[in-house]
Amino acid sequence: MVNGSRVVVTGTGAITSLGHTTRETWEAVKAGRSGVRRVQAFDPSGMPSQVASEVVDFKPEARLDRKEARRMSRFVQFAMVATREALEGSGLKITEANRDQVGVIVGSAIGGLEQIEEALTVLKERGPSRISPFTVPMMIADMGAGMISIALGARGPNYCTVSIRRGDAKAMIAGGSEACVTPLALAAFCASRAVSTRQVEPQLASRPFDLERDGFVMGEGAGILILEQLDSARKRGAPIIAEIVGYGATADASHITAPDPVGAGAAQAMKRTLAKARVAPEDVSYINAHGTATQLGDVAETLAFKDIFGEAAYRIPISSTKSMLGHLLGAAGSVEAVISVKAIEEGVAPPTINLEHPDPQCDLDYIPEGARELDVKLALSNSFGFGGHNASLLFKQFRG
Repeated sequence: MVNGSRVVVTGTGAITSLGHTTRETWEAVKAGRSGVRRVQAFDPSGMPSQVASEVVDFKPEARLDRKEARRMSRFVQFAMVATREALEGSGLKITEANRDQVGVIVGSAIGGLEQIEEALTVLKERGPSRISPFTVPMMIADMGAGMISIALGARGPNYCTVSIRRGDAKAMIAGGSEACVTPLALAAFCASRAVSTRQVEPQLASRPFDLERDGFVMGEGAGILILEQLDSARKRGAPIIAEIVGYGATADASHITAPDPVGAGAAQAMKRTLAKARVAPEDVSYINAHGTATQLGDVAETLAFKDIFGEAAYRIPISSTKSMLGHLLGAAGSVEAVISVKAIEEGVAPPTINLEHPDPQCDLDYIPEGARELDVKLALSNSFGFGGHNASLLFKQFRG
């Protein structure tokens, strides 16, 4: 609730390796299709990992003003496209009358890394005088939120989270965007030994909870949700897709990259989420797991599920859609939130693909057989990150 008001989702937007809209992405996820392929943006030869989940055939000028698009970095373009889709579905119009009550929060882990790499090359090869004046606004992480507010005139709270319930706005454009498939980012994650090095059949590289998993696959894209106070959404006759009823965040305080070995921080985030929503663990219908396909992470999350849900952990369908989309870093949680909302809306729990040899330590119902029809009354979505950051969201079927 926000100052006593319930918060609902009235629109979604997404752009991923599986589609340039929510519908395209969702249909591909339901079908269990992989968006992972050999990197196309540059030649990855010589790198231990050469696969990623890239957005291909994206022509920003076809969906955005040509002049403005040239001044946006790729992650901002993604955020803008997803936002316009979400607003169109929501029917929310930003006008002079309401613009102070509409805010924007769009997260990104890296921001315009591509522009940083390009500027560094220009600096070394051509000198400081040839650096583009748009380099700074194109690279900073909060420019996704900033450019959306400029384009739409939304003057409410506006910032980026790199790792809401305050009553400061009646509607929020909320989500994340990432365009991280660059030489530097891939090389850096290779150096951390966190990414898959499977080169043959790239679509099989992302294998959450599988015994043969060897790391996550980098991905890019954006996910946006329109969040509104219920009374405001009702007043304008908005389509209400789901209700957001719980949120919890914690820190492992353990290690810069590895999760807490028994998933203590993840478990506490889920516990807080369920407590705020006043929901019993066994009432959760479906869980969209963080499920990155790292050796330590998948086991820790499984242990966290068992800690919080007890025997019910074995009955609740759980899946990792990173098996198809890869890890979108700062956009992972928002895209997975969109997928969780669609699971509620359509009564379908998406699968975990590539789960061919289940890890005995990951022995829960991870939906390896394909999408499952399911009455999803409550969907929990987990997102964890380097540094020990943990967050969980709980969405509910809207029943008035």
